[in-house]
Amino acid sequence: MPADSRFPVRPLLAGVMFLMLAACGPSGGPPPFPPPPVTVMTVATQDVPVNYEYTAQTAGYREVEVRSRVNGILLKRNYQEGTRVNQGASLFTIDPVPFELALARATADLGVAEARHQQTQREFKRLKSVYEQKAVSQKEFDDATSAERIAAAEVASAKARLNEARLNLEWSRVEAPISGIAGRSAVSEGNLVSGPSVLLTSVTQTDPMYVIFGVPDRDALALRRDIDAGRIKLPADGRMVARVKLSDGSAYDKAGRVNFLDVRVNTQTGTSEARAEFPNPRNTLRAGEFVRIILGGATRLNAIVVPQRAVLDSPKGKFVYVVSADSKAEPRPVEPGAWTGDGWIIDNGLKPGDRVIVDGTAKIFAPGSPVTVMDGKNPSPAPGEPAKPAEKPAAIPAVKS
Repeated sequence: MPADSRFPVRPLLAGVMFLMLAACGPSGGPPPFPPPPVTVMTVATQDVPVNYEYTAQTAGYREVEVRSRVNGILLKRNYQEGTRVNQGASLFTIDPVPFELALARATADLGVAEARHQQTQREFKRLKSVYEQKAVSQKEFDDATSAERIAAAEVASAKARLNEARLNLEWSRVEAPISGIAGRSAVSEGNLVSGPSVLLTSVTQTDPMYVIFGVPDRDALALRRDIDAGRIKLPADGRMVARVKLSDGSAYDKAGRVNFLDVRVNTQTGTSEARAEFPNPRNTLRAGEFVRIILGGATRLNAIVVPQRAVLDSPKGKFVYVVSADSKAEPRPVEPGAWTGDGWIIDNGLKPGDRVIVDGTAKIFAPGSPVTVMDGKNPSPAPGEPAKPAEKPAAIPAVKS
């Protein structure tokens, strides 16, 4: 049987060629892909809170070194290291025996001086009446007067030595100058303490607590410029609210206030020292630990904020994709500033009304590619397609600050 009577080869080849041509584009190339769907937000100005975050270190509200005022043998330590002590509590005892003896000797010397003074007073009174009767010489009367004055001065000197001996005896009991947490003892019992030159321990007041940090000169200059230009508004009292983030990332539950900013700039670090005060009733903050401090309370006026994921990197800097009037993704260079929540403040590059692509940037094949703007119900038509009636205006996702 002939081959062409059993298999219609030519009609079959013609059908295959038709299907291949139908699968190709108008120019014979690959079929066009539909524009990728993207989510956009319409740029609008808003007032957003501004936060500044820096590395900081805690410090006691008051940190006092405890030293002895007198020389002597350290007899006893009267506190438990690392515990809270109250102001006036006895921390150390210097051997008091030498000071007790000195006090007794000063008491006796005062008694002798007072007895001598009484004797000279009686002699002065006796000679004064006789002198008025011209019965003694002028020299004898002058000697009696001088002796009475010398005896009075000796009494005053003896009283001063007695007070000194009494103070030395009191100072043999080394007391806590403030209330706080007592540190480790630097001297053990039995050692000779040579007065104030020897550090015995330290006491730290931890409630309230200071948090010390450095403000870069660049940030301080930018803040002053923004305030002068009316872009940033400070709290009514001018004092920013401070929060602390602990070393494990958790937030400290008490707010503080900035109460000091040095006018000088450290030439080595380029920062100005600042300090905030925090309540610390449960001793959660410990002196000397490193934390992060977050300053809030300021407001940036009429700011443009976009989600952080909308800002992309390029060799020339940061940029965002903006949807043009003909539904194409156009790159727009931007200058981002501070972060606020999950948004990024854009200092330059965007204006109100721009439509910024938030989600779907990874699907954009190249700058200028057409995109389909999704509002959750009615996608915008691709270029060249008729528009579909929308059920309601597209909802633009708001940016949380």
